[in-house]
Amino acid sequence: MDATHSSQPNLVLKGGLVFNGSNEPAQQVDVRVRNGKVAEVGPDLAVAPEEQLVDCQGQWVMPGLLDIHTHVDLEVEIAPHLPEVVRHGTTTAVMSNCSLGIAYGHQRRDGADPITDCFARVENVPKHVLRKVGDVCTWTDSGEYLDHFEQLPLGPNVVPLIPHSMLRIEVMGLKGSIERDPTKAERQQMAALVEKGMQEGYAGFSTDGLPFHYLANQPNTRKKIPTQMATYSELKELTGIVRKHGRVWQATPPTDNPLVTARNFLLTSGRFYGRPLKVTATAAIDILTNKTIAKLGLVLTRILNSKLIGGHFRFQALSAPFKMWADGAICPIAEEIPEMRALNELDLEDHAGRQAILNDPAWIAAFRKMWFKGKAGFNLANLKRILNREDNVFHRRLDDMFFDEVPLAGWQGEPMQAAYDRLQRYQASSGAEGATSAEEAELFAGFPANCDEADFFLHLLRTWDLGLRWHTTFANRNPDTLKKLLFHPLTLPGFNDSGAHLNNLAFYDGNLRTLKIAQGDGLAQVANAVNRLTKLPAEFWNLNAGTIEVGAVADICVVNPEALQQWQPEQTYARVERPEFECKQVVNRPDGVVKYTIIAGQLAYADGEFTAAAGQQRMGRLMRTKDHPQELALAAA
Repeated sequence: MDATHSSQPNLVLKGGLVFNGSNEPAQQVDVRVRNGKVAEVGPDLAVAPEEQLVDCQGQWVMPGLLDIHTHVDLEVEIAPHLPEVVRHGTTTAVMSNCSLGIAYGHQRRDGADPITDCFARVENVPKHVLRKVGDVCTWTDSGEYLDHFEQLPLGPNVVPLIPHSMLRIEVMGLKGSIERDPTKAERQQMAALVEKGMQEGYAGFSTDGLPFHYLANQPNTRKKIPTQMATYSELKELTGIVRKHGRVWQATPPTDNPLVTARNFLLTSGRFYGRPLKVTATAAIDILTNKTIAKLGLVLTRILNSKLIGGHFRFQALSAPFKMWADGAICPIAEEIPEMRALNELDLEDHAGRQAILNDPAWIAAFRKMWFKGKAGFNLANLKRILNREDNVFHRRLDDMFFDEVPLAGWQGEPMQAAYDRLQRYQASSGAEGATSAEEAELFAGFPANCDEADFFLHLLRTWDLGLRWHTTFANRNPDTLKKLLFHPLTLPGFNDSGAHLNNLAFYDGNLRTLKIAQGDGLAQVANAVNRLTKLPAEFWNLNAGTIEVGAVADICVVNPEALQQWQPEQTYARVERPEFECKQVVNRPDGVVKYTIIAGQLAYADGEFTAAAGQQRMGRLMRTKDHPQELALAAA
């Protein structure tokens, strides 16, 4: 079925305050939808008998929201209606970010399983989910990948990129892609495949430079993902093809090397290379342990977009406090610390392997050195800590690490520091004071004598392993700084990582948080936020999306402003069973905020429920760049 046609009745959205995506003031008008497209916008539209009235009294009506940094490539193969995306009012998702995707199928050759190897640790997706996805990836070609979307009952529109790690694997094999440079013939083949992808309508090309992104399968657990093995000349050649076609390069910077970051991002320059290269990079965030990162990011952005450089560069700004959950030591930020990374190298089921590491004297000594680095004495590390200029994101503060789901009743929600303080009293009084229950006293009795905070954390890891579920917020804690980053003219709202980090992060709601932040500053700022979530990113990615105007595909989000105002985002997290994944996922679902999600004129979500059509019939579509012949034909239909 063509995604712009539906067996549903045509719609008339009446009584809403319409933000058309252009940053113009909102208008109290109605919207008529016919054959999946916006047919009329105006006051007091009549509702014909064959049309369905959609009551929008008191609601905000806006274009469907764009999520420009997702990893829903995996979820869309096992739950094509992408319910967690749709319930948040998002109707278009850019995927295949960070060099990872499935454009070339499962790529299982020579005993390798690249999807599992690349995604399991980088995006924290359980291996059984990845193997399940790999089993259905029967295509072997980037064109076949696009074609297969015609057979899926898509919920939102999806926008795939050419993923660099998978490109290298396709040409060089997994082993070759991480152990050697490509031959001249292999370089030519990679360039040809990127050119092919651009001609097929891919919106861009993605790479990754974060220094703690490692493979997950033996014998590769100490090898970084293939994109990071590429030379500058390879990167320059491949992004040159993207530049020629006017597409987007999505990148994550090598944060351990500012000079390399600056050199790489100078590829955006139109002055140096004849035509600007659109670049979007993650992320402009306010790191708790290093306050210079966000400031330097904005400075770099101004320079790259200056007349001197002539670039087209945008950092992505996350619209939420960067709250992260961990199961024992298994979490994204653990990968940047060698001692904790050793625990992440093992499969989740390998409890014995983690116990062996946790009881190894040499490893314990290294862990303790890491834990106390910069916490005392007159030294450079301590000075960096005092000045908020630390090298690592993990702050190692028990007062800012909170128990979430743990075996001991009563600890949920409290800071680790509180339990550690009670342990100190328990040990100082030989067990006479401190413990609040017999169960806590039994636990305290097993801790090492004269327990310091490093001993405390290690003992919890040994005792509970993955059962020690805790969380911390390591970035975006200052609301004023967060707002500045989010609405800076040289950033884009994004970096939600929707579809990844299933047990660690929950930012599907990022777009709605942007609207909530804007709401506090009035309707003009809401119009600005809507523009930054719809038309602006659609123009950056060159997509037919992001507007409510006659002739546009009717992708529409209707928001209840009263519910948005009352929503307290930090209180609506939950960890729920996701049948699609056969595992739990942490989510943030704001009840009542999204009134309706309409995709290509079809109601997908209404009043807190998915419609009967969701997941059964096709609503969204594979979205190519809008100057591709197939998109031009769709726009003319």
